[in-house]
Amino acid sequence: MKLVCIGDSITFGYGVFKKDCWVCLLDNKFDIEIINKGVNGDTTAGMLSRSYEDVITLNPSHVIIMGGCNDFMCGRQLDMVRNNLGELLKEALNYNIVPIVGIEPPIDAVLAEKKWSRDVNYNLVNNIVEDYRHWIMDFCNKSKINYIDFHKCFKEALKNKDPRELYVDGLHPTALGHKLMYQCVIDVFQAMKLCLE
Repeated sequence: MKLVCIGDSITFGYGVFKKDCWVCLLDNKFDIEIINKGVNGDTTAGMLSRSYEDVITLNPSHVIIMGGCNDFMCGRQLDMVRNNLGELLKEALNYNIVPIVGIEPPIDAVLAEKKWSRDVNYNLVNNIVEDYRHWIMDFCNKSKINYIDFHKCFKEALKNKDPRELYVDGLHPTALGHKLMYQCVIDVFQAMKLCLE
């Protein structure tokens, strides 16, 4: 098995040491090749423009594709983001790469306004992300594509944890947040019965 992870800053590991990023935690756990193709600030359009070079030419067996939040913070429409994700999935499948969709964690609006920017309506973005999440789950279930619901993992964890334990700035996970993401991936991989050794 060879895995590429393509996404934005949450895949890249913005705000934490490289060793604490969920992709690196996976790489340390399993004896398989894992390549991090996360780019800070990337959108689904950006991911689509680089997916051939960053995914297809590397010839992985599997790819985790995660993005969308940056699109919504820039005011891009849900339909466009859905279409971009659909194209990313189609391209992977055309090259016999097994796609897995990552659903990004929710934004903590209070922290994001304090530590990131006050120019974004984070509650509106979260509402769009919820719609996007439901579409992903529905689409993946119909298409028999696996997904990792990081959004649900964070919502569950936030029932007993202060957001500052899981978020650096309301948008990006802390080292503990990345550990949570890593565990979410493990759970899905086990359910898929992937050979990871």
